[in-house]
Amino acid sequence: MLKLLRTLLLALLPASAWADPVEPLYSLVQKERAAVVETLRALVEVESGSRDIEGLNRIAALIGERLHGLGAKLEYHEPAQSEIVRLFDTPDAMGKVVIGRFSGTGTRNIMLLAHMDTVYPRGTLAKRPFRLEADRVYGPGIADAKGGVAVILHALAVLKAIDFRDYAALTVVINADEEISSPFSRALITRIGAEHDVVLSCEPPLGNTDQIALATSGIGLATLTVKGKPAHAGVNPELGRNAIVELAHRLLATNDLSDPQQRIKFNWTLASGGQVRNMIPDHASASADVRVNRLADLDLIERRLRDRVASQAPLVPGTTVEVGFEKRRAPLEVTDASRALARTAQAIYAEIGRTLKVDESGTGGGTDAAFAAASGKAAVAESFGLIGAGFHASGEEYVELDSIGPRLYLLTRMIVESARR
Repeated sequence: MLKLLRTLLLALLPASAWADPVEPLYSLVQKERAAVVETLRALVEVESGSRDIEGLNRIAALIGERLHGLGAKLEYHEPAQSEIVRLFDTPDAMGKVVIGRFSGTGTRNIMLLAHMDTVYPRGTLAKRPFRLEADRVYGPGIADAKGGVAVILHALAVLKAIDFRDYAALTVVINADEEISSPFSRALITRIGAEHDVVLSCEPPLGNTDQIALATSGIGLATLTVKGKPAHAGVNPELGRNAIVELAHRLLATNDLSDPQQRIKFNWTLASGGQVRNMIPDHASASADVRVNRLADLDLIERRLRDRVASQAPLVPGTTVEVGFEKRRAPLEVTDASRALARTAQAIYAEIGRTLKVDESGTGGGTDAAFAAASGKAAVAESFGLIGAGFHASGEEYVELDSIGPRLYLLTRMIVESARR
């Protein structure tokens, strides 16, 4: 019977000009809504901040159990030391990456990507518990990106129900350090991405909008560190060398490094200095958030910053300035292959009478999709998760309940279409 259903499904999947929802897939997706909500509950009720190893181990076990039940060959990955990228805020310990591998009978390799970690510290769940309210479901990390994990699990359940295995390999990768720039998992994601033809990443769409993204920001961290000389602020301040004053001079001199034409954003966002009120400060530092749309622009903006600082005479004699720059994330850049994926996604959405927007702007956040795209082999598209809002915010994060059916249908059909092309 399952083979008959699969044969019927494939017969209803023409290569182009889709018009109506594909059955029995569409009906199966509609029946999953309540189950998706329960999966969201289970995921949200395990707190899993990026530095919460106990919580990350618990949610990894939960996801692994679900993948195993769906027929995956399961692996929990811990990187070698040589794979870890040490950023300024990289913790000593990490959560495991959950990998589920499915083998099929086709020729195409498909990767599904999401993350299980959140930005919220332990204890947030007690203040903002999982709850259903009207047309929304609330909880820490529910959209970013536990909604993406849930969509992956239930897309796999629907495909299992129709015995769809017309891919060569279907690989699920759920990492635990995305919110801290993936220092432990980026090498693995890059390596697995290079082994696949298509990568569908399941971050939530930005702006509470029904869309997918073909570009995301590259992210850099620029720092200025000034060293001066301490002195008593009341007795002999002239003997000191004020690091805060020199830092302010340097910040003003580098405050115009943004380049709207090249879509480079450079903004000083943090600054600190000194030790006590009555001492001339002997140290001060500042950090800037850098966003780019092209990988080469990270090098460009670093060079411009270093050149600007080197060309400026100090305002406070006797101070020294050190420039630092971290390349935290590469950008995801648009390709012809990703545009073809987007056209397929839009046609699929049209089957259920919906319009899917495609964002090529690369504005906003950076994602792991860029690491998966690094080899240039895979066609990569982002934002196949559930629609919601409140990510990283002081208010409550939520998912739109009415997005579950359409977004689950979209991802499931994308897997089917990606397998056959």
